Amino acid sequence: MGVAGCGKSAVGEALAAALGAVFVEGDRLHPPENVARMASGEPLTDALREGWLDAIGRRIAGPVGDGQAVVAACSALKRSYRERLRGFCQDIVFLYLEIDPATAKQRVGSRQDHFMPASLVDSQFATLEAPAADENALTLDATRPIAEIVGDAVSLVEANS
Repeated sequence: MGVAGCGKSAVGEALAAALGAVFVEGDRLHPPENVARMASGEPLTDALREGWLDAIGRRIAGPVGDGQAVVAACSALKRSYRERLRGFCQDIVFLYLEIDPATAKQRVGSRQDHFMPASLVDSQFATLEAPAADENALTLDATRPIAEIVGDAVSLVEANS
């Protein structure tokens, strides 16, 4: 979890591979209307995120119900969003990929073929509620190399299993 540009997809894919888990890319589950809004520079409201969060929750719950591990890339910026996802799977552990606004904007601005413009990074930081101590979340520095982040994430996930 984290703001745009923190590396959720890259870290998520690598972490899923390292854990032998199913990978769920949250961005692919946005309805077309949400993608169009974001592409035009309009931040999503809580109401617009509800169906998207539910779609992610269902995609997590299916494989978990079959005994498979799942890694999902999802911004989950607010505690209420994370609680909504926990409604589908109580044992979710969130990996918060913490990053500074300047680095996030630079990364988002350099992406090719992605709907999220760099102009929305500030709105993501305005919405962000970093996980609290009681949320079963682990914070990792997202400015480090992906391999290091994944190595630490594997260790943290295994220690918290």
